[in-house]
Amino acid sequence: MFKWSAIIAHFKSMSGYISFGFILFAAGIVVGGTDTAFSNYLEQQLASLGGLREQLERTGNPTLAFMIFIFLNNAIKSILILYIGSLFGIVPIFFLVFNGMIIGFLLQRVAEANGTEGLLATLIGLLPHGIIEIPAIVIASAYGMKFGALVWKLLLSALSPRRSSGEAGRAIEFFVIRSVPVVVLLVVALLIAAVIESTVSLWLVSNY
Repeated sequence: MFKWSAIIAHFKSMSGYISFGFILFAAGIVVGGTDTAFSNYLEQQLASLGGLREQLERTGNPTLAFMIFIFLNNAIKSILILYIGSLFGIVPIFFLVFNGMIIGFLLQRVAEANGTEGLLATLIGLLPHGIIEIPAIVIASAYGMKFGALVWKLLLSALSPRRSSGEAGRAIEFFVIRSVPVVVLLVVALLIAAVIESTVSLWLVSNY
């Protein structure tokens, strides 16, 4: 299960879903940054995140509180998205687009209020942890979409007298087994990203 060769081979087989995941995320950024129809909703989401940040800053050890919250939030969501993808792969698609929209809206709002310098400061704050966190979230969602596609195949096999559901069932079993080491790697990556975000990223933003 945890052989690197098998993990890498399965990861390569997921390249199409991962690429599609990045496209969805990028599309979300564009929509969030350009479509005003979602502005009120996205503003509420940012306000909610701002409220959480204020609560964490009032704790005895804000850095540790930030790290734990960020890690648990991202890790739990990523694992849920991966396996909730079994519900026909719909939730991971919305999850990717929504997260992209949040970032797109944030960047647009910062650029509008503070210009290029403010936008650059925000990007500097996002980059150190984002280069780990964003791919991890996209990969988790890609696996969720693949899981959903396999469930669709199983359902179609069960409904069609000409198809055998046994092969589709074995494909799902193999996928679930192969997903376990991926989950472990994602959790480790998100832990590293949380440490960076709660230390390096915050320091860069406060000292830019």
